[in-house]
Amino acid sequence: MKTTWRSLLCAVAACLSFAGCGRAPAINIMGSFFPAWMICLTAGVILAFVARSVLLRFRLETEVGPLALFYPCVVILSTCLLWLIFFR
Repeated sequence: MKTTWRSLLCAVAACLSFAGCGRAPAINIMGSFFPAWMICLTAGVILAFVARSVLLRFRLETEVGPLALFYPCVVILSTCLLWLIFFR
């Protein structure tokens, strides 16, 4: 009886994990399909440059923590937010 439940549980887990592989989010740009995360990462880096210029404009860059930690976090945050907004 345990073997039946265990195999059923494995089958259900496999079906649930493979359900996300139905369609890869890709964007057609001039005939080439780019992954959506790559587009969001590029936009995230651009937004980090915009954030840096805003902080420099208002002379607030000295007020944030370590810059080597701050700007990668800005890139990750903006990349994830863009992906969630446009592709989920």
